[in-house]
Amino acid sequence: MILKRLTLLLSFITTCSFAQTPNQIQPYTYSQYQKLYKSTYDVKTRSHTSLLPYFKEDSLTYILHDSLLRYGVDTNKKKFIPRKLFNEHLIDVKKEDFTAYADFLPDFTVGRDFKTGKNLWLNTRGFQIGGTVGDKFSFYTSGYENQAVFADYLERYINTNEVVPGQAYDRSFGKRTKDWSYVSANISYTPVKYLNIQLGQDKTFIGDGYRSLLLSDYASNYPFLKLTANLGNVQYMSMWSYMSDPRANRFSYDTGYRKKWGIFHYLDWNVTDRLSLGFFDSIILSDRDDQGNKRGFDFSYVSPIVFLRPVEASNGSPDNALIGFTAKYELLKWLTVYGQFSLDEFEADNFFAGEGSSRNKFGYQIGVKGFNLLKIENLNFLVEFNSVRPYTYTGRAPIINYAHFNEPLAHPMGANFNELLGILSYSWKRFDFEQELVYARYGLDGGLINYGKDIYRSWLYPAQLTGNFIGQGIKTNFYFSNTRASFLINPKYNLRLETELTLRRESNAQIIRNNSIISFGLRSSFRNLYKDF
Repeated sequence: MILKRLTLLLSFITTCSFAQTPNQIQPYTYSQYQKLYKSTYDVKTRSHTSLLPYFKEDSLTYILHDSLLRYGVDTNKKKFIPRKLFNEHLIDVKKEDFTAYADFLPDFTVGRDFKTGKNLWLNTRGFQIGGTVGDKFSFYTSGYENQAVFADYLERYINTNEVVPGQAYDRSFGKRTKDWSYVSANISYTPVKYLNIQLGQDKTFIGDGYRSLLLSDYASNYPFLKLTANLGNVQYMSMWSYMSDPRANRFSYDTGYRKKWGIFHYLDWNVTDRLSLGFFDSIILSDRDDQGNKRGFDFSYVSPIVFLRPVEASNGSPDNALIGFTAKYELLKWLTVYGQFSLDEFEADNFFAGEGSSRNKFGYQIGVKGFNLLKIENLNFLVEFNSVRPYTYTGRAPIINYAHFNEPLAHPMGANFNELLGILSYSWKRFDFEQELVYARYGLDGGLINYGKDIYRSWLYPAQLTGNFIGQGIKTNFYFSNTRASFLINPKYNLRLETELTLRRESNAQIIRNNSIISFGLRSSFRNLYKDF
């Protein structure tokens, strides 16, 4: 409750006055951050690259961020309208101890799915406000009012989960035109150069890949308190968050959706100029017991440096623990290999027996990424493989699974899948081009039988105790291709003209679903909107 009230106070404060300086957080989007590969993955910088979003002053990225955001500025242009349209914030105030900016963020698209004959559109009106006070305090907020008609696969997802993917609760109650709001806010305070304190309603991404098997930015925003320490070669993060579970049985209308806490720790260590290793642990706990008695926050987890799993075990193992590891090695000047391993449950006998126990709950990722492919400036790429065993991220009860507001906190496909994806990006002046290809194979749950795909089903009732394998259940093949081209109008708030061609196919013995979508739009935002699942 205290954290929720502080977040509401944050939202109020951040709508009053604001700006942009080196202390500020740069909102994370893959398409923008991949332009930083050359700087962040250079062995000379020894950057901490796996905790996102970045601080602008970290790892020499401020210079590049500033260059990116100021790209195309023509100091000879003196007229107000050309400056505001192509190079500047709508409102931009710069004082000695105070800076502030504000922008209107339109996001309008029209399109058509030629396989289903459905016309599609998105109508979003948004804003962003940011700023700093002095050299230790910064803040940012953005908000969007949205209406849209989505492709049929997204419409089914929204009707089932009651949430627009990664954004917010759908107010349409099953209608064809979806209606929702999306708000983010962040206050950042750096009392000393080694420590940053954040309070916000937003997301955190951990990893060097496009997906994360530890903590991703896929699910909706949640309120959090985050401490980040930077001690040279070591970066350490502790975060306490407050999440919701609309699927869990409500004890009364007055208590609203069931709530749960998430505690996350992550340490990133630059061992050498080329090698980085990371350790992650987390706990998910419900704020009420099964009888509806209020439990509140468990102060056993309040220490920012404690190992969470032993504490959870000493409490009688009432909660859901997840640990993980990350690694990154800069193989060549332009090429980096990276990986992750997430471990949801470990029982040595089952883990090493190789019998496909339902208690073997883990996933791994391996990938390569680089810049200036074939020595072509600004041609960046990523190739990644993700694999997650059945029943990973599930809990003894759904309320303590690894999810928030009906969506996974890690990979959008949940569990019981293999996925191979590749992304090729190229930038030339104000033009951006991107091609994404995804192939996945997974097993869907069949009716009442729990094959381990749906992380909202309890691991206590698997389809079988042994003999489990990735893809069990209704074997499904998934293909996805997205080709995007855009022209950047104003880099300060990512205003661009954009066109996309999306091809999607999902098939198994029961269904074949095809989508062939083309869209055009005037877009502006700093947020990831995932639809590749």
